[in-house]
Amino acid sequence: MNGSFRRSRTVALTGAFAALSPVGAAWSQTAPPFAQLLNQTRDVPRVLALEADVARARGLALQARARPNPSINVYAENFVGDHDRNARNQQQTTFQVDQPVELGGKRSARIAAGEAGIVAAKARDRDGRLVFATELARAYAGAEIADRRITIAEEEVKQATDVLRVARALVGAGKEARLRQVQAETELNTLQADLENARAFKTVALARLSALAGMTTPFTGLSESLLDRLDAKPAFGPIDAMQATTVRVAEAEQDAAARAVTVQQRLAIPNVTAQLGVRQLRVASGPALVAGISVPLPFFDRNQGNIAAARAELQGAEARAAAARLEAEAGTRAGLALVEAADARAAAAQRTLTTAEEGYRLARIAYEAGKSPLIELLAARQNLGVARGLILDAAAARLDARANLARLQGLTITGEAVQ
Repeated sequence: MNGSFRRSRTVALTGAFAALSPVGAAWSQTAPPFAQLLNQTRDVPRVLALEADVARARGLALQARARPNPSINVYAENFVGDHDRNARNQQQTTFQVDQPVELGGKRSARIAAGEAGIVAAKARDRDGRLVFATELARAYAGAEIADRRITIAEEEVKQATDVLRVARALVGAGKEARLRQVQAETELNTLQADLENARAFKTVALARLSALAGMTTPFTGLSESLLDRLDAKPAFGPIDAMQATTVRVAEAEQDAAARAVTVQQRLAIPNVTAQLGVRQLRVASGPALVAGISVPLPFFDRNQGNIAAARAELQGAEARAAAARLEAEAGTRAGLALVEAADARAAAAQRTLTTAEEGYRLARIAYEAGKSPLIELLAARQNLGVARGLILDAAAARLDARANLARLQGLTITGEAVQ
């Protein structure tokens, strides 16, 4: 009886775990390589918003080609009146079509403005995609840096544990004061707190990466090292600052603003309305043809306010385009200099780490041999921790510099072109 119950309980638990295993797998996923992840983010909200802006511009350009609609009018005259005076015999019914006619090239100006709006929207779309790719790269690298900080913190905890073990042995042997053991314990407790903090930062970094990638399930790890890809120094060719997406956007918006001025100027020209109709007289044997034309008189509204506003917008767009060119030129020069500086900083940090590791090794040998105090070993370990942190800071600076320069070239940090 009991054996049967245990077997049934085992089967039930096995089935429960089998049912839950897909859920567990869904909650444990590794982020793909960066290039693949970027390719999978074509339907995230930020990218869809950019595509919607282009679709909106296309819709406005399509509407700009529309011509004015005609209108149909029906008039009835003398359909009631005095029978004695034969007023009803004068009844008239008129069917009339009115067709507005645009003058002054209004339609062509609207079409040109609509096409310019599409160009500007596409330029903003490409620039927005580059910005998104740069942020995604930084988030990817941020998660990797957070993971490396955990590795460093775990190593420091291990080293501090070893130091505390040696300190306890020396205190037990009467070769060190109790104060040294307390110092080693304090150091270990501090490093354990830093380790928990590093783990929390990794969770935050992966959550941000998941959110940017449009994933409802957070990533739990990375499948490639983006920082290691920066070890090979890229060969940067000539960079044309005027081809930067920020410049393209500003110039496209300037052209669109100029087209808008033309549209408003053409709107100041009055349109005419052509009228053509058929009038049926009650006493006549056949219908009569009627025609006319209606022309508004621009005495009061000459669209001057809209023209002034459009010209002001054009002046602002011209100023923004000029500023974008200057910023692109300065950004290109600064980007190249920052890449060189980041590479030099990374090399210097690596040399610092090498000397710090050797210093810690010698300090530990001296302390275990009783030739140096604990304070020197703790100082050497702290220097080693600082050097490891400098390595990560230098790697983050290199990635940031490369990402900025790649954006100026219209590329992702891994070299893919953004269309």
